[in-house]
Amino acid sequence: MIDSILKEYSVTTLEEVTIWYKAAAVTKFPKNGGACVKYNEKQIAVFNFTRENKWYACQNLCPHKMEMVLSRGMIGEDMGTPKVACPLHKNTFSLETGENLNGTLDAIATYPVKIEDGFVYIGFSK
Repeated sequence: MIDSILKEYSVTTLEEVTIWYKAAAVTKFPKNGGACVKYNEKQIAVFNFTRENKWYACQNLCPHKMEMVLSRGMIGEDMGTPKVACPLHKNTFSLETGENLNGTLDAIATYPVKIEDGFVYIGFSK
């Protein structure tokens, strides 16, 4: 069951995007924090990194304890790499590549984000 949930998430690069999902108005996301949106069966964490003037999206599922918590994690930087720390066990993941920055966990899925007309769009390939 858990493995099948994890398989729902796969990295989508900008070149692979076939669907731009209109998630919510930019005002619905906290500054320098995250919120969760649902796309089909997926929970996606979206981060408004105002200190960098950038937006990021990744799976909400932490691969360590398989909990939907990453959207509640703290965001920051690690040697110039934007990251999110899982609120449960402080595992950190790159918001650009999904790489686990402080351990041996599998990388998380990341997704392109664009802002148009005051709305956040997340890119998916299916």
